[in-house]
Amino acid sequence: MTFADLARARSAEVWEHSIVPALHRYIAIPNVSAAFDADWKANGYMDAAATLISAWCRDRPIPGLTVEVIELEGRSPMIVMEVPATSGVDGDDTVLMYGHLDKQPEMTGWREGLGPWTPVREGDRLYGRGGGDDGYSAFASLTSLEALHAAGGAHARCIVLIEASEESGSPDLAAYVEHLADRIGTPSLVICLDSGCADYERMWVTTSLRGLVALHLTVEVLENGLHSGDVSGIVPSSFRILRQLLDRVEDASTGRILVDALHTSIPPDRLRETHATAAALGGRPSDEYRFAGTTEPMSSDAIDQFLQRTWRPTLSYISADGFPPSSRAGNVLRPSTTLGLSFRLPPTVDADEARDTLMALLSADPPSGATVVVAGTEAASGWNAPEFAPWLTESLTHASQATFGRPFLTEGEGGSIPFMGMLGQRFPHAQFVITGVLGPESNAHGPNEYLHLPTAERITAALAMVINDHASRPS
Repeated sequence: MTFADLARARSAEVWEHSIVPALHRYIAIPNVSAAFDADWKANGYMDAAATLISAWCRDRPIPGLTVEVIELEGRSPMIVMEVPATSGVDGDDTVLMYGHLDKQPEMTGWREGLGPWTPVREGDRLYGRGGGDDGYSAFASLTSLEALHAAGGAHARCIVLIEASEESGSPDLAAYVEHLADRIGTPSLVICLDSGCADYERMWVTTSLRGLVALHLTVEVLENGLHSGDVSGIVPSSFRILRQLLDRVEDASTGRILVDALHTSIPPDRLRETHATAAALGGRPSDEYRFAGTTEPMSSDAIDQFLQRTWRPTLSYISADGFPPSSRAGNVLRPSTTLGLSFRLPPTVDADEARDTLMALLSADPPSGATVVVAGTEAASGWNAPEFAPWLTESLTHASQATFGRPFLTEGEGGSIPFMGMLGQRFPHAQFVITGVLGPESNAHGPNEYLHLPTAERITAALAMVINDHASRPS
């Protein structure tokens, strides 16, 4: 049997008999990220998830493996795993692998028989919150090394970081990177399993990630609500003032962001990549979405849709406060309105500059002299991949062919992984393999989230091949 055959066999065995049962237990833990659970420490769910994953990892038959859970003061936990280089491989060279274990909140709309904390396997799909985003990452990372050893391969020193604050924007990550700087060293290869795939037919490697600015915008007009029959027409509506402020940053008719600091030029190689991705898929991203009624996408052009979700800024309205439920709403002019705004930024836009620009625009000269508060701000820059080294292109091609039967493809992703931007600045000469299992209908963050098990097993084996090739790459 070839190296690829042996790696595939071990990956399939571990996934079926060990990882899937562990993921059932993990999905059942409601360890939502700290941004959605102020009492996360007291509730104990995050610690339970970290304990479950670290215990599974300690039992893997990987020579020299060490596993520990670190928790800096006031921070969410971090699982740190280390495996020494195999004999004959430079012990100072490092492969850094990354994932996270915290989860998004429940979300409504789950199909009957499914739920966020109820693991359900239906054929190739394992339903439940966090299985694909990103609970599988720790299991897959170690299993790729186990499969490599089973196939008789070699690897550089490997360090695996599994954080617990990614869904909150990774506020704890920088502190851990500094704390672990000596152990992390200078990685020459970074592997991240928190991304997506455009289909389940081949290995997809992410070449760009958008940045993020999130904030809460509040307009206050009264100290308390008043009878709308008495005061409407005299007291300005907090919601109407919010609309005026939003018109400063977004064209309401097209959705285009009006702030120059949030735009950038699209690199020619990323434009070429977008055309290649669209041609390979033969469709539009919107073809996978379930629109309500007669709703239509903002653009009907495939290339434009791909660029909208990768290299253009967007605004999503993700929360609202100040409104009572419709069934309990009196006829009252409300004292305030708060909206949660999520701006996605092109990969090369500076998130701090974008945040400062937005805060100034939204808070300056408020209409009617209303009180405007911009709070809860969060900024994380995106990431644009360096060019693949020839050895990595060859390795990915072979790994995808051996596991999926097709060559790999690349694409930009619309989401954010703050760690990648941080690492890109810190290790500019590293090679990056950002991949994942979040494909069509996997619905991360939403209802009916699922993990596509065959893709996860194949990605695991493919990474074993890439890590093995990394150990013998040309100097």
